[in-house]
Amino acid sequence: MKQKIVIKVRNDCDKCTRKAMKIACKANGVNSVAIEGSDRDQLVVIGEGVDSANLTCSLRKKLCYAALWSVEEVKAKPKQEVEKPNKPPSSTCSCGCPQLPMCPQYPPYPMLYEAKYMACWSSQARLAMATGLTIGYWMP
Repeated sequence: MKQKIVIKVRNDCDKCTRKAMKIACKANGVNSVAIEGSDRDQLVVIGEGVDSANLTCSLRKKLCYAALWSVEEVKAKPKQEVEKPNKPPSSTCSCGCPQLPMCPQYPPYPMLYEAKYMACWSSQARLAMATGLTIGYWMP
C-alpha cells in the first residue's frame, strides 16, 4: 500500500531542509521526498510500508522540531489503453520519394548520383540543372 506522509518541519535555513530530506531518504520503503507548502515547511514522503511515527521521531531528534500532519493512501491511477490503428506500410518515405525496392534518398551504401537523376533536389542541384551542368554527388 503506497502512502503519502506530510510532516511539518522547521525551515530556518537550506541546511535544515537538506538534512530533513537526507533523513527521510534513508528510511525504509521511501520512493520520493519533496518539500511543499507556502513556506516550504512541509516534507512530503511517498513510499510503501514507511513507518511514519519512526520517521517523525528521527526527524525530531536531528531537527528539534517535526510534527506529523497527515498520512493518506495514494491510489494508483487506472491506465487507459489506447488502441493504435495498424497502418499498412506507406508507399512513400518521409521526404515523399516513392519507395520501390528502397528509398533513393537513403541508400544502404554510398552511391554516386548525377544531379539530373536525384530524387530530392538541393539548391546546388537546381542551379546546376538550370544552367545545364551535371554535378556528381556522393550520398551517404
